[in-house]
Amino acid sequence: MGFPLLLVLSFRYKLIQNLSGENEKLYLCIVVVSLALPMDKHLSEWKHSVELIWSAAAPDYGEAACLAAEIARASTEAILRQAATQALPILRSASSEDADHSTTDAARRRLGVIREVLHTLTTPTFGKRGNSPKLLTSEERYRQMLGLPHGPRLSAPEIHQAWKRAAKSAHPDGGGSTQRFQELSAARDALIRDVRLARIS
Repeated sequence: MGFPLLLVLSFRYKLIQNLSGENEKLYLCIVVVSLALPMDKHLSEWKHSVELIWSAAAPDYGEAACLAAEIARASTEAILRQAATQALPILRSASSEDADHSTTDAARRRLGVIREVLHTLTTPTFGKRGNSPKLLTSEERYRQMLGLPHGPRLSAPEIHQAWKRAAKSAHPDGGGSTQRFQELSAARDALIRDVRLARIS
């Protein structure tokens, strides 16, 4: 979304007088008036309301529930509607007098999700807009899986050490899954094969 910027240029001639009071030069002045067009009015109002609730010493979860219900009903942004809809039940539970600490903690986390989505939607984006992120090559994906840097050449022992570090948590005996462990092993094998092929050629 962001803030579209409207620039109004006004060209005027201005006569500059010197110290003796005589007209010295005629200058062309360009007056630039920039107007930031307002972002979606609802988003800015909702963001402000969420920030007020968030920053309160004791957040009013009843008010937060009403706000989430309004956002879920009126927002045009699907991700914001989804965040508000998912937060609504826990916010209503936290607004009751007998809500326990875990319920209020969960409500604060859900309110934080709404807050972050609103922040993302209202923050202007700069640079290339609408471009999808660059897709990783298979080598880059393998390096990322093993926690290796993307740029420099790697040796087989470096790849094997990175695989050992990653495999500790991915192994089924270490709380991981068989599929994840096999993916890491395949990444290690592919990177080591590329290193050996590069050495041969």
